Amino acid sequence: MSEEGKRLAELAKRRGFFFPSASVYGGAAGFYTYGPQGASLKRNLEDAWRDRFVFREGHMELEGPDVMPEAVFEASGHLDGFDDMIVECPECGESHRADHLVEDATALEEVEALPLDEVQDLIADHDLTCPNCGTALAGEPVEQFNLMFATNIGPGSSSPGYLRPETAQGIFVEFPQLKEYARNQLPFGVAQIGKAYRNEISPRKSLIRVREFTQAELEHFVDPETDSPDLAPVEDVELTLYPASEQTDDDGEHVTMTVGEAVERGVVGNEWIAYYLGRAKTWFERIGVDMERFRYRQHLGGELAHYASECWDAEAELGGDWVEITGFGDRADYDLKKHAEHSGEDFSVFKQYDEPKVVEKPTVDPEMGYLGPEFGGTAGEIADALETLAEKNPQSFEGDEVTVELDDEAFTVPVEKTGFSVEEVKETGEHVTPQVIEPSFGVGRLVYTVVAHALERDEVDGEERTYLSLPPEMAPTTVGVFPLMDKDGLGERAHEVAADLREAGMAVTYDDSGAIGRRYRRQDEIGTPYCVTVDYDTLEDDTVTVRERDTTAQTRVPVDELSETLQELRDGDRSLDDA
Repeated sequence: MSEEGKRLAELAKRRGFFFPSASVYGGAAGFYTYGPQGASLKRNLEDAWRDRFVFREGHMELEGPDVMPEAVFEASGHLDGFDDMIVECPECGESHRADHLVEDATALEEVEALPLDEVQDLIADHDLTCPNCGTALAGEPVEQFNLMFATNIGPGSSSPGYLRPETAQGIFVEFPQLKEYARNQLPFGVAQIGKAYRNEISPRKSLIRVREFTQAELEHFVDPETDSPDLAPVEDVELTLYPASEQTDDDGEHVTMTVGEAVERGVVGNEWIAYYLGRAKTWFERIGVDMERFRYRQHLGGELAHYASECWDAEAELGGDWVEITGFGDRADYDLKKHAEHSGEDFSVFKQYDEPKVVEKPTVDPEMGYLGPEFGGTAGEIADALETLAEKNPQSFEGDEVTVELDDEAFTVPVEKTGFSVEEVKETGEHVTPQVIEPSFGVGRLVYTVVAHALERDEVDGEERTYLSLPPEMAPTTVGVFPLMDKDGLGERAHEVAADLREAGMAVTYDDSGAIGRRYRRQDEIGTPYCVTVDYDTLEDDTVTVRERDTTAQTRVPVDELSETLQELRDGDRSLDDA
């Protein structure tokens, strides 16, 4: 673990941000508990995400179940292809993520995109050993391991299910209902914040790689033929990009350009992705991600999911490594078509034309009196296959005979027996299967990033101070209220001030323990942006001292103006000097 990681882990546990779960029973790798400060920070981050990517974009939000039936993941492909590379130590039996072992020991990146046999050769070439016991791993097989947690729904084993590995499928399976809520009008977006579960081979790096985590995902359904985003609000947003072309160049480096320039030059090929890169960049700044330690990296060809045409990751530098915190991908129409195919339901949207169109439509009307005696029990399937063929390839009916295939067996039918014809029909619209643009945010990784990037050290009154320079909107506590001493009525007045601020909707902590300087340090360390001290002057003129965290500057504010002043300071509408 890096030095930054060690400092962060110690602070996170001591101050109640996050820590390994169930440690009294030895814990279980990959599961973390968010303490009082961490739960509050996580909730603030999720609220900010909703504000930007749901409310301001005009999208819908749903909340689906964590457990879903097997059929969902059979259709989505997770049962067959949701795997990571695993290598097992022959001595101690410990399993390790093979690509991570190679990346940790070499300068190679994105090893997961390589074939299994190539990763196995790299383990041998670099004489890699088991991190647990030191046994050589050369020659040990590298295999695929499915990451989904299996369960049974109800008693017995007749209804298998899985903990969802992503929240996205909970949106896709409800598309037939969601399109009705959207009045069958494209484009529209559906968001979800919720838990996902992956049985990681080797969880590591605190919240960075865990087995239970929170995702904030948006599925934006668009008509690829007609829908395009309004880039005007983001076209001047400056992005730090690491395109695939730069990654494969020996002298490749990050490039800086605006969203508009990235689209114009073709660096970002999909305008919807470019739009969300711009929106997300300003949002990352808002929540406290350090832009000097941030970039967008394009997926290389070998990394792309089989259904994706373009994907970019938002990455933050953490402890010397670049870590993905958000993915922006074009999922095309893969998911909707797969669920339509497996469920038999309609996953398209009917798009009404401005005016009806007269079109030529190939049709068939097979003579079942011929197909039945000729093909027996397969006659109905052949008739359906002929109908499908007429829609997709009417030229097949230009000869005397036409051939269809069922389960790799060919059946030939005289064209005159198919009832094939081309008719003019009036159409009022067409069915469109939308394409899906997906920004997918890892909430736990964002919490970790925000805390890591906010962790600062300085010196105050000759003493070293550790503090979290969190944006006030993200801080777990907005204001700490202290009596200078708990006597002469100061404690009672301070309790009244704290109660009034809570009534105004602020997150307030009250502390009367220890020296005032020590109380300031405690609040600084959890990122509380403002502290209010009730002292003897308060009893005389009903003013209090307001102290700002980062600068430690102080000013006096009347109690009857305190709530409004703190809200304006928190929202950036006022400075401490103005107060």
